[in-house]
Amino acid sequence: MSLLTVTKLTTSVGAEVGGIDPDRLATDDVLAEAVLDALEDNGVLVFPDLHLKPEAQVAFCRRLGEVDHSSDGHHPVAGIYPITLDPAKNSSAAYLRATFDWHIDGCTPMGDEYPQKATVLSAVQVAERGGETEFASTYAAYDALSPDEKRRFSSLKVVHSLEASQRRVTPDPTPAQLARWRSRPTHEHPLVWTHNDGRKSLVLGASADYLVGMDLDEGRALLTELLERATVPDKVYSHRWSVGDTVIWDNRGVLHRAAPYDPDSPREMLRTTVLGDEPIR
Repeated sequence: MSLLTVTKLTTSVGAEVGGIDPDRLATDDVLAEAVLDALEDNGVLVFPDLHLKPEAQVAFCRRLGEVDHSSDGHHPVAGIYPITLDPAKNSSAAYLRATFDWHIDGCTPMGDEYPQKATVLSAVQVAERGGETEFASTYAAYDALSPDEKRRFSSLKVVHSLEASQRRVTPDPTPAQLARWRSRPTHEHPLVWTHNDGRKSLVLGASADYLVGMDLDEGRALLTELLERATVPDKVYSHRWSVGDTVIWDNRGVLHRAAPYDPDSPREMLRTTVLGDEPIR
């Protein structure tokens, strides 16, 4: 008998998981393995009305892999990072405006860290209007390419940068802002990510700046076209949050973004990140 009750939310990405005891998520290794298997199949798992406590959320993530503690200090519970536009709760709130664009976390690390394996968000407060989190499968985006496109794109390289993503929300930065953005190194990634299990996905999103060896405008036009194709409405799952919801996604195979909401909204999500163990190659 299956440990999880899984109901698909779209044909390409997302499933709802029901009947889960939040305490078991924090303590049961077998259940954690079942979650990982379901995540591999669906890209995004939604646990409605779970009301997972921050300590339990971190404990659950430890069963999925190594928890990211690089942002500790923003929340009393180590491993929890508050997603909010309130600078009193998160001193880096200004950077979170870039999350309104489609992206994959971890494409522009400070060093050679791999993109995050998975991310968990739990809703503490929600926006009155907007603030949904949207997801699209980058595996499905690759699978939808024509055979000729798969051949042509297999050798393409893309330069990713923090500046590219931040310019989308701050097109006229101050010299100080520009210097901060450029203090983070750029990274060259293949457009097509061949994963350890043999599956392939596209590496797209706000941080993708330009294609190596291609005319700048032509390359950016191609990146824009591929992103638009990957995120057409019928390929997107949009999660409308309720307080107590928990969502986990496979960051290596899923694009995500937050829908805009009032900057003064009390919306607050608690995030825990599972570190990656697989390079983009």
